[in-house]
Amino acid sequence: MKEEDASLADHVVYRPREITAMGNRKLGVVAWGNGGCSDDAASTRFHLLELASHGYLVIASGRVLSGPGAPPRPAQTAAPNAAPPGPPPAGQPRQLPPPKTSTAQLTQAIDWALKENARAGSPYQGRIDPGQIAVSGFSCGGLQAIAAAKDPRVRTAVFQNTGIFDAGASPMSGMTITKDALKDIHTPVIYILGGPTDIAYKNGMDDFQKINHVPVAVANIDKGHGGTYFQPNGGAAAMAVNWLQWQLRGDEKARAMFVGKDCGLCKDPEWKLEKKQIP
Repeated sequence: MKEEDASLADHVVYRPREITAMGNRKLGVVAWGNGGCSDDAASTRFHLLELASHGYLVIASGRVLSGPGAPPRPAQTAAPNAAPPGPPPAGQPRQLPPPKTSTAQLTQAIDWALKENARAGSPYQGRIDPGQIAVSGFSCGGLQAIAAAKDPRVRTAVFQNTGIFDAGASPMSGMTITKDALKDIHTPVIYILGGPTDIAYKNGMDDFQKINHVPVAVANIDKGHGGTYFQPNGGAAAMAVNWLQWQLRGDEKARAMFVGKDCGLCKDPEWKLEKKQIP
């Protein structure tokens, strides 16, 4: 289920509906950055609900602005026949609107979860494992996750349809991150990309090539930049669950999806898996 919590402004929480039904099992935490760095924390709700269903507290930046529970859309204010924006100058990337969320909101999500874990009377008191913390995000939100991955509390990261732009090439004002951020990653990480037609493919593959100090994998599926987030349960994006289950919980079945020459993804014709420092 998803909900907004009054004690955590500008975030939406995805969690198992019945936390008490988990018994002695602890919740993991996934701090999520939205596509476009937008403030619509429900834009990839099918994927986030799928993650939550496996025992994760997924916290997305922003508010519920689409789907069930969203407020009515405001009336159109632009002239109906207004001309679309013109192309950018030759050799320059198209400038996108500035981000409506920040990397700091992913850190705030982790802060809140750990405080709730310790707070008397909280429904999460004693139910969160501080050793099961991940950051993740889609597209621009994936860049936020890369920036947040340096947090020492983070144990793994999943970067989806994303990658850091070459110096000076970012099309989004206010989203400043360079390849140097890759050096701050201190945990195993995976990139999930949409193949060569994904506009983030080149950047993501370049990140993969540059990361040599931690275990890293990149899994490509030919779905383009938009992926399968709007399919039931997030479609193929649910593969991220396997990475989280392996890295945060040591699940052997999930590990088998990535480890060995005959790993699950290695044998799946839809996926192309590349990896470094992973057997």
